[in-house]
Amino acid sequence: MKGSSKRTLILTVAGVSLAVIVLFAYLFLRNAGESELVAEEKIEPTEEEIFLDEFGIKEGGFVIKSDVVRRGQTLSHILSHFELSPVVIDRIARKMIDEFNPRRIRAGNAYHGYYNPDTTSTLQYFIYEVSNLDYVKVAFEDSIRIERGQKEVTSKTQEASGVIRSSLWNALAAGNLSQQLAIRLAEVLAWEVDFHRLERGDRFKVVYQENFVGEESIGIPSVDAVYFVHRGREVYGFNFEHDTINGFFNPEAENLRKVFLKAPLEFGRISSRYSHSRLHPIHGDRRPHYGTDYAAPHGTPILAVGDGVVTRTAYTAGNGNYVRIRHNSVYETQYLHMSRFARGIRPGTRVEQGDVIGYVGSTGMATGPHVCFRFWKNGRQVDHLRLEFPSADPLHEDYHEMFFELRDSLMIRLENIAFKEEIPEV
Repeated sequence: MKGSSKRTLILTVAGVSLAVIVLFAYLFLRNAGESELVAEEKIEPTEEEIFLDEFGIKEGGFVIKSDVVRRGQTLSHILSHFELSPVVIDRIARKMIDEFNPRRIRAGNAYHGYYNPDTTSTLQYFIYEVSNLDYVKVAFEDSIRIERGQKEVTSKTQEASGVIRSSLWNALAAGNLSQQLAIRLAEVLAWEVDFHRLERGDRFKVVYQENFVGEESIGIPSVDAVYFVHRGREVYGFNFEHDTINGFFNPEAENLRKVFLKAPLEFGRISSRYSHSRLHPIHGDRRPHYGTDYAAPHGTPILAVGDGVVTRTAYTAGNGNYVRIRHNSVYETQYLHMSRFARGIRPGTRVEQGDVIGYVGSTGMATGPHVCFRFWKNGRQVDHLRLEFPSADPLHEDYHEMFFELRDSLMIRLENIAFKEEIPEV
């Protein structure tokens, strides 16, 4: 090989070697840089995640002592257990009045003291639970700070069904359902179902909202859809809310609300019907009874069956305390034997359907607590149970498309709810 060729080969090999060395150096430095970045990212401090308890206080940072209010205890009694001086207790009571009246503390309600874990003699917070939802919090900081708050509420869509064997209450109890559901069903179906005349075999399905604080139910605020079979008649109701509209409508978008309620009580039983010849329970002879008696416990609220104006509140030996309401030029109603009138009920008072106008009693000529409900049409007393009343305004056609879409989705849910006795045994 000639000298020039050898030199060329050597230079070529040297060049390749140098290139390889440079490449490895570049890769090493790059990886080292990335390692440093990774290392920097790893050592970068992360923010501590903070969890708050149901009263908005940091979890795990305190020693908590809890108890319930005993009968006869006051705020002073309770706070004295936390070794607070009378001066501090008086200051708390005076400040608390703006958020909660300390005189309304009730036996059985819970309270809690939050202590500094390093020195359990230092009280940091005092909590009194006004209800399952509301609480009052006293914070001991530079100065005493008091605020009223509410626990976090979650709403769940629930489904239920039931068959009437004896009463709606018992049907709910048999299904481990809240008794408040009965009240909601009565509100929705008050114009379609006579809850005083339920029959064995009547049945219902319902989709509703139930509120919870943690795992504890705190109430049923609303019903979404209901299906009720009453005396063989099927009733559907769908809750529709949009703009200023908030009501229940049947599958044809007709309003479930009627001009008058079926009865002046949410629950009770008919103890005596309208009759032209009834054996009088006191006089013992037969005479007309132009009303319907609803027996119910003393103090049960009596409701105005429709919008109107109170024309009379009075007492007579026979009727006891009674209220008379003019609804329009055709209809009037009267409610007898009240224990007392509701606050603000007097001649000239305008009432709305469902307003409480008085309370069940046995004043006047009565053998037990009940309300005798009388109904006038064109100045003549009639049997209201035999009348058919018109519905309130139907849903405007502008909302039909939206309503029917909602109705169809809720109808599917109702159809998929099984009655318990129809569930096949596994």
